[in-house]
Amino acid sequence: MLLKNNTHMNFNELFDVSPAKVATLRERIERLKIDISDIEEQFIRGGGKGGQKINKTANCVRLSYPPLGIQVRMQKDRKRSINRFLALRELVDKIEMRISPRTSKWLKEIEKARHRKSAHRRRTLLKYGHN
Repeated sequence: MLLKNNTHMNFNELFDVSPAKVATLRERIERLKIDISDIEEQFIRGGGKGGQKINKTANCVRLSYPPLGIQVRMQKDRKRSINRFLALRELVDKIEMRISPRTSKWLKEIEKARHRKSAHRRRTLLKYGHN
């Protein structure tokens, strides 16, 4: 159920996270040249675990970035402000993957995990032989 119409994101509102994390996110947004006013924000009722608090409050956040057609929905925490921050961070990750995949932190982590798995497989084959 939608409780608030689409509004443009206001980065000046406070987040319940450390100022260092907010500053890091702000730097990434500026580096990627993302116009914060292009991000549409909706607050909707969440679901799942959490009982009455989750069912009564609009703590689930949906952010969309129409220029690239990207949407993110976040409800990891009971606090709306934390969900707002987490959704914005995930949206910036997705935008970065689309705009500059070579510098994307997310893609680098995936590549690192892929390399780690292949190295583990190689070591296992050397130790135990081919099955």
